Formats: sequence, C-alpha cells, structure tokens
Amino acid sequence: MQIQLQISIDDNFLLLLKEKKDEFIKQMVFHHALMLYRKGKLSLGKAAELAGYDKISFIQKLQHDGEVIFDYENELTVQMATSADHVLTLMESR
Repeated sequence: MQIQLQISIDDNFLLLLKEKKDEFIKQMVFHHALMLYRKGKLSLGKAAELAGYDKISFIQKLQHDGEVIFDYENELTVQMATSADHVLTLMESR
C-alpha cells in the first residue's frame, strides 16, 4: 500500500533553485531517506527503496554527491583494521 503526501511551498523556491517540481520532490525524498539512514532508522537498502533507487544506484548517488556511506566510529575502524591485519597475517603464514 502506498500513501500520497502533499506539501506546499512557495514557487519562488523552485525559481530560486532553478529546479522543476518533480526533481525538487525527488531530492527531498532522497535527502530524507539519507537522514533516516544516518540516524539508524532505516537500513541502506530500505533508504534506497524509500528514495526510489535500487541499493547500488543509491550508493553510487551517495558517492557522486560526496556523501559518507559507512560512518564508523574511530575505535570501530581501528578494530576492523586490526582484525583485517590479523587475518592477512594468518593467511600469509600458511
């Protein structure tokens, strides 16, 4: 089931931004989906779905727009790198 949402904005914003209504709406939905993903309320796949993209296209758009896709805390990043180094060391010793 789908629902339809309606918002009202002054058309001066579209003129100011030099955007068409459909593109403006698509960008609003995309950025809202991105915000929900960043807050951990949606998975990457569900955020992509909400924004009207498949997962790969959503990731590519994020990359194109310079958005951070996976924002891990520093401590977790260090643990992941250490684990990866440990696995590589084990593989090389075989």
